[in-house]
Amino acid sequence: MMAFPQKFYNPRIPFTGSIHGGLQVGKSITISGWVQPGADRFHVNLQCGSNTNADIALHFNPRYDSLPGYVVANTFQHGRWGTEERKQNFSLPTGSGFNLLITVTSDSYQMNINGTHFMEYKHRISFFQVNTIAIDGKVDISSITISNPMPRFPPQPTFPSHVTYPNQAGFPPFPGFPPQPGFPSQPGFSVPYKAIISGGFKTGRLITIQGTVHPNATRFNVNLNHPIGIALHYNPRFNENVVIRNTKYGEKWDSEERDGPMPFHKGQPFTLTICCEKHSFRIMVNGMQAHTYRHRFTQLQHISELEIDGDISITSVNV
Repeated sequence: MMAFPQKFYNPRIPFTGSIHGGLQVGKSITISGWVQPGADRFHVNLQCGSNTNADIALHFNPRYDSLPGYVVANTFQHGRWGTEERKQNFSLPTGSGFNLLITVTSDSYQMNINGTHFMEYKHRISFFQVNTIAIDGKVDISSITISNPMPRFPPQPTFPSHVTYPNQAGFPPFPGFPPQPGFPSQPGFSVPYKAIISGGFKTGRLITIQGTVHPNATRFNVNLNHPIGIALHYNPRFNENVVIRNTKYGEKWDSEERDGPMPFHKGQPFTLTICCEKHSFRIMVNGMQAHTYRHRFTQLQHISELEIDGDISITSVNV
């Protein structure tokens, strides 16, 4: 039996958390967050212990004291830092949301930002010694998910779609953690689903939805509602192989946006993240950027409700 993913939601920064079972090849850590405007730096550490002088196998450290900024990767061992590795940072600008995926391989950590490979860092300390993740600096974190390697299951006759529907636009069909049996039936996750967005929306806020598309799905939708309309209508349609984005004023729809990929697959699990940026919503699916939708309804503080409906099951919602 595969262990459930380990998750932390909206952790207070500085944050230190244990990695259950330590690291192994194929294990991954997904960090969704927001670089604060005017940030000078922040860091993510994979450590061999939680004390202040613990060895650090990976120190991932974006810095903004020069433009466009850069990332320092390093190791702290036996009380001293090793040789820095630096890479220019165009992927984590200040004042923007991000999705950082760290994957353990046999000889390195692979870092992926917003669905694009960013850098590789060769192991200097055995990853088997790592048992702690620590985050500090000018950053807000909405979620941390630590996922075990995906086991290879034989095709299931009840879900033939996972072998007959082709992968589209380079999007991985799995987000790294499959849906867990029993979760969709938990109280509060029935579809249609509604949740209050306390305090309205604002720059830096994220919503993360995990679920599974029904094998014979036609469509589903995610709405960000305000008292007199819908600020964002996000509507994957499988019969048209398109994702519709739109805004509704009262009873009147605005013009649709239809460009971009279809990152969802019938019968497959997904992780959908909606990140509110200054001028637009950035929408990521399975850790990869899928769509950007410029704000048409600009009074973000009046967005008060999340609504989900259609041909999906929901395993978790983080508002």
